[in-house]
Amino acid sequence: MPTETLNITDLDLQAIATAKALTADAVERAGSGHPGAAISLAGVAHLLYQHEMRLDPTDPHWLGRDRFVLSIGHASLLQYCQLLMAGFGLEVEDLKHLRRWGSLTPGHPERGHTAGVETTTGPLGAGFSTAVGMAMAARRQHGLLDAATAPGESVFDHFVYTVLGDGCMQEGVTAEAASLAGTQQLGNLIAIYDDNDISIEGSTDIAYTADPSAEFAAYGWQVLEVDWTHGGQEYSEDLHALHAALVAARAETRRPTLVRLRTVIAWPSPTKAGSASAHGAKLGAEEIAGLKRALGLDPQQEFFVPAGLLEAVRERSAARAAAARQDWDARFAVWQQANPQEAALLERLQAGRLPSGFDAALPGFALGESVATRVASGRTLTALAPVMPELWGGSADLGGSNNTTMAGEPSFLPAELAQAEGDGPYGRTLHFGVREHAMGSVLNGISLDGLTRPYGGTFMVFSDYMRPAVRLAALMGLPTVFVWSHDSIGVGEDGPTHQPVEHLAALRAIPGLDVVRPGDANETVAAWAQVLRHRDRPAGLVLTRQNLPVVVEAQAALAGVPKGAYVVAEAEGADGAAAPRLVLVATGSELAVALEARRLLQAQGVPTRVVSAPCLEWFAQQDETYRASVLPREAVKVSVEAGIAQGWREYVGDDGAIVSLDHFGASASGSELFERYGFTAQNVAAVAQAALERAAQGR
Repeated sequence: MPTETLNITDLDLQAIATAKALTADAVERAGSGHPGAAISLAGVAHLLYQHEMRLDPTDPHWLGRDRFVLSIGHASLLQYCQLLMAGFGLEVEDLKHLRRWGSLTPGHPERGHTAGVETTTGPLGAGFSTAVGMAMAARRQHGLLDAATAPGESVFDHFVYTVLGDGCMQEGVTAEAASLAGTQQLGNLIAIYDDNDISIEGSTDIAYTADPSAEFAAYGWQVLEVDWTHGGQEYSEDLHALHAALVAARAETRRPTLVRLRTVIAWPSPTKAGSASAHGAKLGAEEIAGLKRALGLDPQQEFFVPAGLLEAVRERSAARAAAARQDWDARFAVWQQANPQEAALLERLQAGRLPSGFDAALPGFALGESVATRVASGRTLTALAPVMPELWGGSADLGGSNNTTMAGEPSFLPAELAQAEGDGPYGRTLHFGVREHAMGSVLNGISLDGLTRPYGGTFMVFSDYMRPAVRLAALMGLPTVFVWSHDSIGVGEDGPTHQPVEHLAALRAIPGLDVVRPGDANETVAAWAQVLRHRDRPAGLVLTRQNLPVVVEAQAALAGVPKGAYVVAEAEGADGAAAPRLVLVATGSELAVALEARRLLQAQGVPTRVVSAPCLEWFAQQDETYRASVLPREAVKVSVEAGIAQGWREYVGDDGAIVSLDHFGASASGSELFERYGFTAQNVAAVAQAALERAAQGR
């Protein structure tokens, strides 16, 4: 529980000194790591964990907690030492195993691995931009569950604190996310910038001479400056100066706050303080001895914690947590009694259950209709909106193209930026601007908050801009939904810059990411339904710009799509159903092409099955019996997909064939490009016949 009156005692100063020494010892024993920032910022982390943030070490996922994000994830010991001191489950022994196999102290903080770590960080700027998403989620959560209560007074209000450094400042995603946070007036977001002017290669002046104070002020942030370069971060007056800035940050409700903290890296290391050599390498025994002498500690003692220190600090942390919980629990009980419907919603959201009306709300499309899958996706979102209030999202300035705007739903905007009636701070439609990378990170931050389900859209070719965030979503197992429309050369006249070719294979290469490319409108509905049932991994929905015929009945799609691949048209012989000699496997817009090719092949007397494969990841999860029943070993298999061939050989085998696009497209209509590049029923049938002939000849 934060207090506006700060009382720094000898216990605080001793704990900070101990954390600095533990950091140096841990990196030294590991043989690698990043001691500098974790040493110089030990006072920052101690102040946050012991005096500023509302936390409960016995319940790291407590709904009422503040969030902490270490954007400079390489300084992981900064957080590990505080998790140790506060009683989150780490012990000194864990610090001794820093960066080792199976330890609770990996090189960078990992969500779900170490109690108290909110998000996986390490790629610079990712943590900061994720924190922006967490702050947005907190506001939406307030509006969803407690809209009648004034901002800042709800049990669901909390602060998001993040620590970033010069490297974060230089990454473009930070600028994207900071600009968005300023526009959104996220007063619950507090960033502490470790301004130490040091990078791996030396002074930051060799590559970075911007004025971040002016930059963030221009973004709409409150910027406060604190100088810790005059003497020493463990001094009481320095801690009081930072505390005063944090008090001012919490008081500012209309702007996020950047606290620009000027520091000396690795202070008070005797010869390496302020040096690039302290950034990413162990200090060495002699330097550590000098550091410990400067801290008033015994230079001969390794991993030393003064007697009773840990117990005293943990006891104080427990008392603070108990007081915070008592206050919050009482307020929460009042809210529950006054808001029974919202309380029931909260219980469902915490349990991760879909609403009872979910299946009934799913739309269906008639066979023969002509509907772009991006349009079907938009209709699905609109249909689900009334029963899934937790579902929200938007686009990187492409809402009308991605069809990511739920019909009639207001925008998530500060009141004075409202564009239409109903828009406001608790709206549902997100506007990310042209910021794909930040959009991905913000979506991850919302997912990490845990109560709501976010999605965000752009053109598939621009998934390249957001790939780092997509990878982190997969690494953390977050249920983030990425909507990528304009999925192939079917984009048409915009030309090769906007036509994805290698993207399906590149995205499928990310472990833990479900890449879902539905073949018609009903498959799109089924894809959304299955994606929303999953809560342990992200998905990318890959959608067409152009209209596609509806070729799969709604119930068949709902049954088949979750299996990843399934039979949509069976082989026929002269007397009806027959074992297939040929299997055409298609995804997306090519499903209709494969079905027409089947008609031609059947007319030529070739029993041909068509398999729709909207998600190869889901198909891989099925048992071997099912997979063999869909793609029988004895049949010749041909894949049809308007992307590179990579990845398909394992499905079609040596005897099979791949109809693919292994070069860039051109500026022409989508229909012309499909014809010129061989995605026609006639060409697919011809390729299939040639494959049959090769197989018959044993080649």
